Amino acid sequence: PTHQNTSWEWAKFEACNHRFVHVDEPGWGVAIVNDATYGHDVTRAVRTGTDAGTTTTVRASLLRAPRYPDPETDQGVHRFHHALVPGATIGDAVREGHRANLPERRVTGTAAEVAPLVTVDNDAVVVSAVKLADDRSGDLVVRLYEAHGGRARATVRADGFATARAVPTDLLERPLTDAEPPAENAGGVVLALRPFQLVTLRLPRA
Repeated sequence: PTHQNTSWEWAKFEACNHRFVHVDEPGWGVAIVNDATYGHDVTRAVRTGTDAGTTTTVRASLLRAPRYPDPETDQGVHRFHHALVPGATIGDAVREGHRANLPERRVTGTAAEVAPLVTVDNDAVVVSAVKLADDRSGDLVVRLYEAHGGRARATVRADGFATARAVPTDLLERPLTDAEPPAENAGGVVLALRPFQLVTLRLPRA
């Protein structure tokens, strides 16, 4: 919320927003992207004068510097990276937040272009982690989530892995016995996600 209608909102001096904070109204929005500092506060104030409009102010907390438990917290040299994204939708904010925190890495060489291991055909669905299973079976574990706050359908493809035998798991990579197995279509896993739903898939080698 950008208002202070309750005692809880009056007492809360900031909120934690990893990667970005996004403020919008119908038809227009803006995002502030960060790569290291996550505290923000958002306030509104009614302007005086002829228009009597509302000004929304977003502030980023650069340092905390508490005296307890470590009296030397946040001392020293700090470098901050922020970006302003005017006209941003939620998708723009998510993309720019990832771009600031996970910049492209280039490696020199003469090898051909490497195809991505995992692909998703819907920008609203974000792949947050790709790893090998902890049990050393060689299975691939893919964690993804719906980022726009709406229902979304997406097809997940993984090169070299049997998507037809994908199994939903929990965070400890244990199969979810009460979950329906995902559908398979054209060599990919078809997912139907609720708003902000998290999904972890385990894919055996093909």
